[in-house]
This record gives sequence, C-alpha cells and structure tokens, in this order.
Amino acid sequence: MYGCLLRGLRTKGRLCPGGYDVDPCTPTTYRFLKRCLHSIILGVNTCRRPLIHILSDGVWQQPVSACLMSTRSQRKRLPSAFPVLDESLKPIHNSVFEANLKNSQACQQRYSELMKKVKMGGGENAVKRHTQRNKKMLVTDRLCMLFDDGYYLELSPFAGMGLPYGDIPSAGCITGIGQINGLWCVFIANDATVSAGTAYPITVKKQLRAQDVAIQNRLPCVYLVDSGGAFLPLQSEIFPDKNQGGRTFYNEAIMSALKIPQVSVVCGSCTAGGAYIPTMAEETVMVHRIGTIFLGGPPLVKAATGEEVSPENLGGATLHAEVSGCVDHFALLEKEAYETTRNIISTLNFELPEEVEEVEEPLHSVEELMGLAPCDYDHSLDVKLILSRLTDGSKFQEFKARYGTTLVTGFARIYGHQVGIVASNGELTHNASLKGSHFVQLCDQRDIPLIFLQNTVPAPEQTLSHSQSELNANRLKAQASMMTAVACASVPKITLVIGGCHGSDSYAMCGRSFDPNFLFLWPNAKVSLMAPGHSAALAQEDDDVEKINKRLEKESSAFFSSGRLWDDGVILPQDTRKDNNPKHTYMLCNNYLTKKEHDDSASDDMSSTTTLPQSN
Repeated sequence: MYGCLLRGLRTKGRLCPGGYDVDPCTPTTYRFLKRCLHSIILGVNTCRRPLIHILSDGVWQQPVSACLMSTRSQRKRLPSAFPVLDESLKPIHNSVFEANLKNSQACQQRYSELMKKVKMGGGENAVKRHTQRNKKMLVTDRLCMLFDDGYYLELSPFAGMGLPYGDIPSAGCITGIGQINGLWCVFIANDATVSAGTAYPITVKKQLRAQDVAIQNRLPCVYLVDSGGAFLPLQSEIFPDKNQGGRTFYNEAIMSALKIPQVSVVCGSCTAGGAYIPTMAEETVMVHRIGTIFLGGPPLVKAATGEEVSPENLGGATLHAEVSGCVDHFALLEKEAYETTRNIISTLNFELPEEVEEVEEPLHSVEELMGLAPCDYDHSLDVKLILSRLTDGSKFQEFKARYGTTLVTGFARIYGHQVGIVASNGELTHNASLKGSHFVQLCDQRDIPLIFLQNTVPAPEQTLSHSQSELNANRLKAQASMMTAVACASVPKITLVIGGCHGSDSYAMCGRSFDPNFLFLWPNAKVSLMAPGHSAALAQEDDDVEKINKRLEKESSAFFSSGRLWDDGVILPQDTRKDNNPKHTYMLCNNYLTKKEHDDSASDDMSSTTTLPQSN
C-alpha cells in the first residue's frame, strides 16, 4: 500500500516544468510539500502506483490520463542475487528461545483477550440497540460490504484501551486501509455502538492519524460517518488546540487541494462538528431514514423555538438530496450506499497494476519468531535469525558486515520489493552510528524504502571516568549524525519495534518522533525512557526506585503504548510477513513496498505529467 509514494526528484530550488518555484528551505506542514509536485519519479517493480507521473512499467496505481501522456518504454528492474542467510537455530539458543517463547505466548494471550474485548464494541446491549432498534449495520459489516472480498487492514485496533477516562474500544472508530475495486483507500468509520459514536480526545487523534496516512501516502479517503459529536465533559481536550477536533476539517481541505479523493457515506447521525465531514468531501452518499445531517438536533430546535420536528424532516436524506443539495447520492438502503461508494471510486479513472509475481518464502518457519522476540534485552539473539525469517528466500546482502557489528544493515526483498534494512543487534556504538548514517543516506540516494527493526539498550551508558566521557561524547556525535540522516531521508520508512524502544537510541532508529510512515510493535515490545529495572540512576531511595520500576513496568507495555496511539498497531511476530489475513497484514507485505530508480534520460519526460502522486 505504502510504496515510494511521495518521493520525487529534488529540485533544489529550480523552476519546475509546471511553473512552480520550489524552495527546499521553505518550512511546510508535510515533508512531501518540500518537493516539486511535478518532478519525475521512476518505479520499476510490481507494486501499486501513485496517482502522479508515468512510471516505468505499469506497477503503481495511476490515472489513465497519465498513461496516455507517457512516452517512455517499459523498463525491467535489476535481478537480485543476494546471499542466503543460513541462520538455523542451534542447541546453544535453546534456553533463551524457550524463555522468549513462554513470554511471547503470554503476550499473545493478552493480545487475544484485548482483541476480543475490542471486537465487542460498546457491548452486547449497545449492539442490540444499534442493529434492532436503530436498524443499522455494524461497522465491521459495513466495511466488509465496502472492500474487495471484505478484507481490510485495521490500524491501531487497541487505541482507547486503558485510558484515564475509561476504555473506549477502538477509540470509537475503526481506521485502516483496504482495496475498493483494486484501489487502495484509507477509511475512517465511526462505531456508533461505542457511546453512540461520541468523539473522545483519542477518537480525534485516531482520525487525524488516518488522515495523515492518506496525505503522506496519497491514498483516497472514505469516511463512514455515524457520530453524535464531541464528548462535552472532555471538550477542553477536543476543541481548542491545533491538533484537535477542527484539524479534521482543515485536513479535508488540504487533501482536496492536493487532489486526494475523498468520499463520505452518511450512515447515521452527523451532529454538530460531525456535519462538516460529509459536506467537505468531494462526493457524499446518504442513507434514507438512517442518515441525518444537522448542527443541532430536534431537542435543540424544540428548546430554542418550541417547534417539534422529526430528524428526517430536519436533516434527512430526502431533504439534503432534494432541497439543500448537501449530498450527491440518495440510497434507500445501506447496501445500496456501499455499492454506490464502490462505483464512485471506480470513477477516479485509475489504471491498476498487474498482479504481483510469485515470491520466495523464507527458508525458516515464521512461527519460530515467537521464540526470537526477546522477553528482555538480555534475551536478545542475533537479529539475523529474525531477518532470515522475514526476507524473501532468507536472502540478505549485508552492508559493512565487519564494521559496527552492533547494527546490521543491508538489502533484501520482501514480497519482491527491494528494501534497505537497519536492525539493532546490540548497543548503538560510535562505529555502528556512522555505519547507520552511511547506509540510510545510501538508500535515500537510491530511492530504496527503509525498514528499521528496533531493539535498543535498556538504559544509557553511565559516565564513570574521563576516558568513558570521551567515548560517550564521540558516540553522541555519531548518533546525532545518524539522527540527521534518518530525519532528512525522503524515502518511505517503516519501523518495527521487536524488543526495546528506549532512550536516544530509539530516535536514531526512527522512533515515532522521527515520523516513520508506519510504526508497529510486537506484543513483547517495551516503550519507555528506560527499561523497567534500570531506574536506579534516577533515584536514591530504594522505595523511590521500586515505585519508578513499577510505573515503568506498567507504562512500557506495548498495549499501553498502542492504547494511546503512540504507534500504528500491535502485530504478532508470526504475522509480520503474513498476507492471507488482512487484519494482521503488516506493511512489509505484498503490494506495499515499492522500489524506485532514477534514470538520467527520464528528465526529458518531466513535463509529460502534472497530476499529484498517490501512493500505495
């Protein structure tokens, strides 16, 4: 899905063929705006296409008009002959493997319990009221009708769990990515069984994250609106600030300006601020007797004027389709609404790519990843054992294999798409940081997406001598160099936390604050300033140390992190490569990564396309 979506050639301030004077130093909200939107991009493999330029071999989603303007011939990608990683489990690994496996099984049990709770939505009574009294479909059934074969990838399903103001299953809305008529789309769907679709602060945060995914990856966005408006007791955390409720509407306007298609389906109440979502979309479908749009409902009308009016007469589908013109399509039933939405997506005039060729599976069982997911830092095995169970054919071309060995870097293919891999294999030393900086810049130069496998040290190195002080200072300087390389790399980046995410090392390994396209966690992952049990340097008294460690133990959990949307979801280790269950599909899977290559001769065609890119 995510591909090399935004990546155009840098213009370095030159005037682009489309007539835009591009200044790379101009600050912008999103990093893709720093590039000329008319610059050429070349794609050379079997993945989805962005909406923009004519790419080399018809492998990304693109408008038909772009194809008609193409003058370039088809190009083949370079064949790979990467060496095979012979990383079988040895008897010496047994004790660590068994300890990790036991911990992973406990984490998987916790994962299953939370997932079961999330899937229940607002509970049995709320589901009955939603389906029997209100005559509405459940949000999961709506999505199954909307997407091809009923499959979709859900992002951050545990968002909203374990919050100070209670559990909000799935944050009251489901977001993710799915295919409609073969075209990848982002979706935001309210779950009205959770507090009647009321928007909590975490709901707004999740919706904004989904819009960021659509903007960053140039994907069409579909809204399934069934919302009762903001949760007033928490209005101070929903309304006033920059990245709160109003940002949703701002993003809609920006997406429209970027020519990112947006379609809205009104399949429930759209009250107060929720009324702006369908009216700002490009096309809107509204369901008869179920959907309503108004700023103030019938109770407010009666309180203000004394007049009694039905929801349908005040803001129903008939009114908005025939009188106000707020909606573009009238649907008698919900099923008809989703069929209409699929038809709308088909009018986007995109050419779809050919199917992906067969790829090699890893030589080793992915089930063994359960025993390779470290229960703590001391139980970490060689990260190449993990790589050999993730990459196609267990093949990996290592870069600087004998230098900075605590960081593993190199090239591989995942479902046929070439990627650069940066994997923690110990402490991020001075040499390892320089190696990582070099490799990240190399991938950026070659337009190769980056995959970070993060497992950082549990606590920073203490300075106990003058010589140690010099070593730490040199290491900090090298880490700063790697952070700069990661922050400035314009290729897509995906981060997978396979163990610990602690301290400044996590920044260099593309943590959340360094804006990866996606960040996922294994259930065993720990996310905190330092790992539990390593807080002695922060407190003098034993009681204080114990309190801090207990708090770190609770707040470093992968589920605590995902409940607050510090990531894009928790995935099971054995599902990292999996593509036959979309709910567990990870973004490293088939059809998601794209390799692009520059060609000097392509500059002659730079003016042949002017549409904006959409990513896969």
